Amino acid sequence: MMQNRKIIHQYIERSTGRVCTEALYYNKIVNFLYSTVRENSSFLFQAITSKRMSSVLGYLNYDLMLGSRLSGNMQFLKKTGIDLSECLEKPEKLDSLRKIFERKICYWNCRPMEERVGAIVSPADSKVICGSLDDSSLLFVKEKFFSWTELLGLNKHEWLAKFTHGDFAIFRLTPEKYHYNHVPVYGVVVDFYTIDGSYHSCNPNAVVQLVTPYSKNKRVVTIIDTNCNGGEGIGLVAMIEVVALMIGDIKQTYSEVNYSNPIDMNIGLFLKKGCPKSLFRPGSSTVILLFQKNKIKFAQDILENQNRYDVISRFSIDFNAKLVETDVQVRSTIANRID
Repeated sequence: MMQNRKIIHQYIERSTGRVCTEALYYNKIVNFLYSTVRENSSFLFQAITSKRMSSVLGYLNYDLMLGSRLSGNMQFLKKTGIDLSECLEKPEKLDSLRKIFERKICYWNCRPMEERVGAIVSPADSKVICGSLDDSSLLFVKEKFFSWTELLGLNKHEWLAKFTHGDFAIFRLTPEKYHYNHVPVYGVVVDFYTIDGSYHSCNPNAVVQLVTPYSKNKRVVTIIDTNCNGGEGIGLVAMIEVVALMIGDIKQTYSEVNYSNPIDMNIGLFLKKGCPKSLFRPGSSTVILLFQKNKIKFAQDILENQNRYDVISRFSIDFNAKLVETDVQVRSTIANRID
């Protein structure tokens, strides 16, 4: 195991096809927490991954320690390759890590979207893996990233029945990413609830060392019915926003015009595809989409990338399956309706 922890983690950049090596932020800390601390002190490990400690770590890292160092220079922005031309605010106003991570972009210009009904779009600038809950599917991944019944809530019998044998996509955001999540489909909100949990890291090294971490973290679940007037026509879609270490909150910020006049997320609200829905507080985090069986087909390039043998992925190595991530942009098409 110690040898595996040193393995690099690679992904494929969708726009260029390049194989890239991910910069694993706080990797030494993550390895220490999820090996030494977790194995030798379960009480301390639980304390560190609690809501209070996660908020404290977030404040120290994003508001206090580096704020003055970032003020007046673009060192962090240049290191991470953040495109300042996309941002709504001027670069000099991005004078703390929190402001950088919570930045707004001109998504209507720099993140074009296919308007066609039946095109499902990425909810985030992120790295995506696709899978199936059906053991007869070639995409079947058995409870590596999450226990799907636990993910939706063990008492949510109606939704558990609806999504049985369905498909899923996991969108992993890293610290340098744009942290607004956008609506992936047209449809009506039929349920919206929060499930309490821990604040485990979404770093690949942490994910492979902790069993089904995404269904153990605090998460917000939105069930969207797309079989409605103006909807996508693919049945129900579950959008699960998962917090992570140093993520203090998930702020619901749905807006139909840029970021203006945000609306509270309520049952009965019609969501427009591509609009900003929520904001992750700083750090890395994850969005999971669940689809009903035989409703969608994932984009061919994402499926081909996922099966690559020439890319070193921690998920492929530790989960003994071909699980190579593709870096995708928010609002880009990641799946299509099966007609």
